[in-house]
Amino acid sequence: MSVSRRGFLQGRILPFSGAFIAARGLEAHLADQAQGAGAARSLVPPGVAEIRISSNENPLGPGKAVLDTILGKFPEANRYPFNSTPSDSALTSAIAFRFKIKPENIVLGGGSQELLKNAVRAFTSPARGLVTGAPSFENCPGVAKKLGHPIAEVKVDSTFRLDIEAMIAAARGAGLVFFNNPNNPTATVHGAKTVADFVTRIRQSSPDTVILIDEAYHDYVTDPSYQSAVPLALETPNVFVTRTFSKAYGMAGMRIGYAIGRAETMKPLEKLKLPFNLSVFGLAAAIAALSDQKHIDAERERNTKVRSFTLKSMGELGCKTADSQGNFLFVDVGRPAKDFRDACAKQGVVIGRDFPPFEKTHVRISIGTMEEMEKAAAVFRNLLRPVSTATGAQIQEATWR
Repeated sequence: MSVSRRGFLQGRILPFSGAFIAARGLEAHLADQAQGAGAARSLVPPGVAEIRISSNENPLGPGKAVLDTILGKFPEANRYPFNSTPSDSALTSAIAFRFKIKPENIVLGGGSQELLKNAVRAFTSPARGLVTGAPSFENCPGVAKKLGHPIAEVKVDSTFRLDIEAMIAAARGAGLVFFNNPNNPTATVHGAKTVADFVTRIRQSSPDTVILIDEAYHDYVTDPSYQSAVPLALETPNVFVTRTFSKAYGMAGMRIGYAIGRAETMKPLEKLKLPFNLSVFGLAAAIAALSDQKHIDAERERNTKVRSFTLKSMGELGCKTADSQGNFLFVDVGRPAKDFRDACAKQGVVIGRDFPPFEKTHVRISIGTMEEMEKAAAVFRNLLRPVSTATGAQIQEATWR
């Protein structure tokens, strides 16, 4: 069947939706690589509608303004990013305008993962290693391992927050500290004062160490003590912040991220940036998204409501959950993550991969739509139903079906 350009651009041939743009991103790739959620998907029975709450994606995708912008850029698909309208420099200018900074304070990346990987390449060495949390996002330690650079993985504290004191101690002489705030997979956050003190103390004890503060889930935080570290990065040498359009903006499939810091901190990242690392569609979509704050506000409100419902549902099952400030939960289900994940998949619900050192007790559950989470909660109840004892006490017992 022949397809006219007009018909394609009007979206008559393929179902062009926010969910299409939201999928899939690095999270899903890591799950497949780890044979975690990716392997569990193969257990979903044929014909069963899959609820995919495994990769911390915005289930609704970007807003209408972004979708319209993407469709409108198809006539420029033949252009390189530097030769399109808008160009890659236009996105840099839009970010600079939003934060009231200069273009030299910004480096664009193909998702924040390009920036995280390049940070390890730029700032670590065989003599100066990486410091990160455990568990935390695996991108940086994965690159350091491939390079043969030392890695200090500091276990989270008893509240599942990054252990500030232990990370400061480990940072002495390190090349790079990866500080994920909110932290993935635990969803916990540190407040602005704690982060500022953390940076100050590392600067005092190890001034040549670079601190990367990743704020991928910034737009979902509701803790009033939290503030973005962007102002801190702009005033402090060897500190920078990374952001992504993959989470609240709903564009994991578009691969757009950026880093902000002092110009001298950004230079090593700029040198390692891949040429033409953003598509014409991604550039236009990101610029449109930055102008649609109402969509982000609505997404935060929606996520907060569904997150509260899911927290309550897990609590009713006797499952303890870390204080979530993201679009996902880290839940103690009292059994190996793989067993619970596989059992969920057999009922059509796909949850997150293993996260050592808590893979024997905890799972990560991403927040989907309210309808998805209501259905998922029913599956969780089937598998983790509290059972009354003879004395009336409640114990948690798995009923694998």
